[in-house]
Amino acid sequence: MNKDVVRERFNRNPKWKKFLDWVIMNQVETRPRWFIRLLAPLYQHRGRHSVIHHSARMDTPPYRKFSLGDYSVIESYACINNAVGDVMIGDHTRIGLHNTIIGPVIIGSHVNLAQGITITALNHNFENSKKRIDEQGVSTSAVVIEDDIWIGANAVVLPGVTIGHHSVVAAGAVVTKDVPPHSLVAGVPAKIIKQI
Repeated sequence: MNKDVVRERFNRNPKWKKFLDWVIMNQVETRPRWFIRLLAPLYQHRGRHSVIHHSARMDTPPYRKFSLGDYSVIESYACINNAVGDVMIGDHTRIGLHNTIIGPVIIGSHVNLAQGITITALNHNFENSKKRIDEQGVSTSAVVIEDDIWIGANAVVLPGVTIGHHSVVAAGAVVTKDVPPHSLVAGVPAKIIKQI
């Protein structure tokens, strides 16, 4: 049976989805169970000459897509999580030390992420004051990082943001809005400093 057919059936049937989620994900640690992590190389797409360092935490259950392009690297102590949305990484891209990426996220080719960066498409819902925040679930809004981008150390990219090609995000910036192509952004929240 085709993987896409299995994913489609999984997403259409809530009871089946809940059961499979329980089997695959440790509900306390909110990460794939140990036996699923052992099987990860069988269902993850890893391009030619790509590298995932041993200490990287790959929270990638098989019911979502994870793809790492040719000659791309995920450095030590990075955390990649596609439990709520696919994570797709292009060719010749480097995911730096201690980066956290929570899908759905698309990262293009020739992208360099420095150390300690957080890219998240996930938000916790909190609108209902009669319920605890942890009872209200989550929402997602995809992040897109186009080709030929450099993001400096400790930057944060928030849900729904698109960063246009050939752009630079300064160290420590918090990106809350789309970044046009050929832009240098910096600050909290990030603002355009100049066109490149």
